[in-house]
Amino acid sequence: QVQLQESGPGLVNPSQTLSLSCTVSGASIRSKGYYWAWIRQSPGKGLEWMGCIGYSGMSEYSPSFKSRTSISRDTSTNQFTLQVNSVTPEDTAVYYCVRFRGDYTHDYWGQGTQVTVSS
Repeated sequence: QVQLQESGPGLVNPSQTLSLSCTVSGASIRSKGYYWAWIRQSPGKGLEWMGCIGYSGMSEYSPSFKSRTSISRDTSTNQFTLQVNSVTPEDTAVYYCVRFRGDYTHDYWGQGTQVTVSS
């Protein structure tokens, strides 16, 4: 059974960097054909795909987030991480880590973690 678990601070000050980790169990983040993504849902908004890192270690980003977002991985701990720089209150959201298959369908989600940007 594949499981994903987000972790990180629930409160971030404006202008600081938001950092979240996703620990994956039951599968390797190096497994060919899978992509590991971050998706968020802000209050009153739909789901937003932020970016992903593939089995090769290459990252892709949504144009909406590309300028201030970085996704990386640690294969020794089977984790991948999200960093968002210069956050504002508009970055307040529930953040999910998600596994995608090569056909762009998603199959496993973390439970989500609430991040609030506030001073």
